[in-house]
Amino acid sequence: MNPYAGILYKLASVTTFVAMASCIKFTEGTVPPGELVFFRSFFALPVILGWLIWQKQLSVGLTVQNPMGHVWRGLVGTTAMALTFAGLTLLPLPEFTAIGYTTPLLVVIFAAMFLGEQVGIFRLSAVFVGMIGVMIVLAPRFSAFGNGLADSEGLGALLVLMGACFAALAQVFVRKLVQTERTSAVVFWFSITATVLSLFTLPFGWVWPSSSSLFFLILSGILGGFGQIFLTTSYRISDASLVAPFEYSSMIMALIVGYFLFNEVPTIAMLSGAGLVIAAGVAIILRERHLGLKRAQQRKAVSPH
Repeated sequence: MNPYAGILYKLASVTTFVAMASCIKFTEGTVPPGELVFFRSFFALPVILGWLIWQKQLSVGLTVQNPMGHVWRGLVGTTAMALTFAGLTLLPLPEFTAIGYTTPLLVVIFAAMFLGEQVGIFRLSAVFVGMIGVMIVLAPRFSAFGNGLADSEGLGALLVLMGACFAALAQVFVRKLVQTERTSAVVFWFSITATVLSLFTLPFGWVWPSSSSLFFLILSGILGGFGQIFLTTSYRISDASLVAPFEYSSMIMALIVGYFLFNEVPTIAMLSGAGLVIAAGVAIILRERHLGLKRAQQRKAVSPH
């Protein structure tokens, strides 16, 4: 365990994923979502394979115990990625990031529904506050829905919100998968599944990207592969409750990148709503840490040793 290195790896993953999202935005909505998923997944594979070889985990890292679990996780995760990328091309980067924070809130609800996890009043209250924040972010888009540019941005907000729902479901599948599967296998086989599934969208209007778009598409896949490795490493060498709150540093990065690269100026509603969502997310993380420590003490108390 190395908490400081874990934090650095987490920050590296956040930075890399913001850079990946920026690459997607640089395509300016000229590439269909299925094609975006293909480049993001396919060009992440060499990075992930190289990492497995370097870690000397190639033979064991690709072995699976629950093949259908990987298939279902791949279906849900690929849908989440496609919806998210489609919305990203229509929304300012900070707003896209803020709506994406819905995912950990929904994980709490879905884990209770599908995994039978006990959720107390504290976490339910935090989810409620977070959802209010999401509604504050979404309200200007939906109230202006149907008016020119606001129409496309309202659609973008809806797509990202739907993507967050599927991403939360994907995380619930991952929670079940890691009980029998290695993390490296989950990461690798998701990239394989997403690559294959994206090819089914080929008849629905793939385009030959411009040279600049092609560069950014390939770079998005490479960055996505490195981001996944950094994220996996951060949780492997440090407590999840310690590094998880640093996910919200992505808002600061998104604000900076959005302003300087895409001329996106955040609104008061977006900032205030994002603040509520971040506060709710951090509260849930801290509560999870407290419950984890409490369960560990209880196990220690009843242990015969």
